[in-house]
Amino acid sequence: MKSILIDDETDALEALHLLLMETCPEVVIAGKFTDPEKGLAAIRNMKPDLVFLDIEMPVMNGFQLLEALEIPAFSLVFVTAYDQFAVKAFRFSAVDYLLKPVDPVELRKAVDKAADKHRVGKSQLDWLKQSLTQQDSRRFDKIALPSAQGYTFVELTDVMYCESDSSYTKFFLANGDTYLITKSLGEVEEMLAGTDFFRIHKQFLVNMRHIRSYIRGDGGYVIMPDKVNIPVSRIKKEEFTERFTRF
Repeated sequence: MKSILIDDETDALEALHLLLMETCPEVVIAGKFTDPEKGLAAIRNMKPDLVFLDIEMPVMNGFQLLEALEIPAFSLVFVTAYDQFAVKAFRFSAVDYLLKPVDPVELRKAVDKAADKHRVGKSQLDWLKQSLTQQDSRRFDKIALPSAQGYTFVELTDVMYCESDSSYTKFFLANGDTYLITKSLGEVEEMLAGTDFFRIHKQFLVNMRHIRSYIRGDGGYVIMPDKVNIPVSRIKKEEFTERFTRF
């Protein structure tokens, strides 16, 4: 896979290059850049299959670099010294998020994920970036749910609610279908910011348009079309009722 490495720290860049040579010989390094603007130009010109990207960089950080691209078609691996950007990073559908110093085993896993994604063809990143360039960039019509075979594209209006299952999230659809994806509920919530979804409880993210009724009480609960009762946490009650009255 043709790859580009972008990190403003020269030592970190060289260390990653050496580690890739040792553990992932199929990765061909097409370019290494400490200047993110030059890295951006290289991505546009070289059209890599895989990009390893730092986040905290001067002039242009990793997120700003991605926003400057027009529907990128590469797989993305963030390599950073900070863990607080993980949720935002996965909103860009990165295949992995590696912390420095990079562990060889984790790097091998990240490259394998990228290879799988490359074989599938159209990446979830493509889909999300396309959605973000629609007339209303805060609204999505569909979401791409990753699976072992590729992606299942689901209309957001068909999703009733999402339930946290540790580091996984389960999607419940109006037709009775369910999908389990390897992303946390926090990542899903971040990805769906600005839509009709609301985090009413630490374990649940609900589509407000599917709520059948709200039962008051100590926090209370909502009743969904499949007759499932979902609790409203005390700290979310005021914000929820304020939003609920808009519908």
